[in-house]
Formats: sequence, C-alpha cells, structure tokens
Amino acid sequence: MTTTHDELAAWAGPANVTKADPSIVAGWQIPEDQKALLTDVGIPIVDQLIEYVSPQAEAEPVLQTTSHGLLYRLTQNRHGDLAPGLQWSFGVEPGTGTVYYVLPQGEAWFANSSIQLWLQSLHHYGLRVSQSDILSDPDDREDEALAELGLLADELKTIDPPAFDGYIGYIWAEFLDRWLW
Repeated sequence: MTTTHDELAAWAGPANVTKADPSIVAGWQIPEDQKALLTDVGIPIVDQLIEYVSPQAEAEPVLQTTSHGLLYRLTQNRHGDLAPGLQWSFGVEPGTGTVYYVLPQGEAWFANSSIQLWLQSLHHYGLRVSQSDILSDPDDREDEALAELGLLADELKTIDPPAFDGYIGYIWAEFLDRWLW
C-alpha cells in the first residue's frame, strides 16, 4: 500500500506536505520508485519529528553519520528553541533507500526499511495523533495516552517490522516511548 499526497495533506494540511523537485532527486542513487514517492507524494511536517522538509540539492549525499557514511538529507528538525545550533535530520541511504534519523552528533538511528514504509509510518502516526482526543491533550490522562501510544506502536510495527527490532538505535520505539515527556 502506498500513501498518497492527498492522504498526507488531509491531516497535515496541504501547505505542510512538500514534494521534492524531480531535478533535485534525479541524481540521487536510490531506487527509482523511492524517488517517485518523494516527488509525487511528498513529505509531511510532523510535530516533534519533522520541522522542515529540506531535500538536499546536491547529487552526492551530504548528511554525515558516524556509522552509515553519508546519507541524502530529507528533512531537518531543530526542536524549536530547546537546542539552538543542533539539528536532527531524516536521511536516506544511497543504494538501499533505507531511512535513518540522524542525531546532531551524527549517530544514525534506523527509521524505516524504505522511503515508502517511512511515508506510510509518518502518515499513520500523523493521522492517529491528529484524530486522537487523548494524544491531542494528554494532561491528566497519562495512562490512557500511554495505552494509545502502545497501540500506535503495534500498528506501526505491522507497517515495517524491522523498525521495531530493537530499542536503542531505532527511532520509532524511542520516540513513542518518550512522546509524553
């Protein structure tokens, strides 16, 4: 199942889904079907995960990691004013199309097995949070919010099981576990 631009725009808002310029990703060394998703479907802004959609313009990867070499940068996040000068990014691995979440010091955490599964995960997460009264306002409902986050984690695991093969170094498990804090 492939997520569509309209599905992302329905919960994120049309102005918050950015399609990559085909001329930018044309030179990237990732599977062609994954390039098409970036240009046809786009990437949504996702609270606490993606603040800016900013596919790099260079044909060679520029996002430095400590364990996976250079990745093509897809997004940026500065976490507001909490960490001035620091940047977190999603990036895609040349050749494989595997998506990683790169921490400010270059540590790359596994996100999803492909851009397709990453977009499906972002869509499912964003849609669920946008429609949930509990997750929209978890104050005084922490136990209910934790239960809903557990269900969301189970649902995301069905989309891309390898994304939950561990805890340390896997962004979805870590992100959902710390979501309330």
